[in-house]
Amino acid sequence: MEKKQKVIMAVGGHIGDMELTCGGVLATMALKGHKIITVAMTGGERGNPPQISVAEYRKQKEKEARTFAEMLGGEAVVMSYADGELPATDEVKLQLCDLIRKYRADVLLTHWKNSIHKDHIATYHIVKDAQFLAGLPSVERAYPAHYAAGPYLAQNWEDAEGFVPYLYMEVTKEGFALWRKAIRTHWFAVNSPSFNYMEYYSHLMACNGCLSRKPYAEAFDLDEDQKKVFRTDF
Repeated sequence: MEKKQKVIMAVGGHIGDMELTCGGVLATMALKGHKIITVAMTGGERGNPPQISVAEYRKQKEKEARTFAEMLGGEAVVMSYADGELPATDEVKLQLCDLIRKYRADVLLTHWKNSIHKDHIATYHIVKDAQFLAGLPSVERAYPAHYAAGPYLAQNWEDAEGFVPYLYMEVTKEGFALWRKAIRTHWFAVNSPSFNYMEYYSHLMACNGCLSRKPYAEAFDLDEDQKKVFRTDF
């Protein structure tokens, strides 16, 4: 029997967040025939290189988001909010609710609830409420109600407080190679003067692979109420 194509929606506070923290899993799932949707709540544009303006870097990052997603055969959505100014309002939650319904996401991936970045924290709460709203038939929007599983909360050095790996998802050798190729399209992942992002997450995948007896893996946590449910997959 042919397996159903799943829609994996990864929602980050900034362009590049989900591509780094769960990009190996996204690439692996894409190679297995599943649909990948990345959603960035802000552009992450205020980490701009000194030679270009914030506005120019925003445009560059939006292009990087599209390129990464397209290399995985997926789509990228970038919300209009400014880096550092993401509001966790009902309006924003309904906008994400609409995306969950539009793409009929099967699984949500996002940030852990604690972070050094306010946009990451806001995104966690937005995703939780949008997931709830998307599944309610009584919330009448342009698209019909749809329930998405998760959210699975990705391991991130910037979101480390209280994070304990609960499950490991395999990143195949082919998925790792595709991710390494795709993540190079993000300027900051390779060129940031403050942190070597690509190499950190490459080695983290290798370490998590050792712990899970796989070539590579990425770690996720769940909220406490979700840990009592038996699962064999996302």
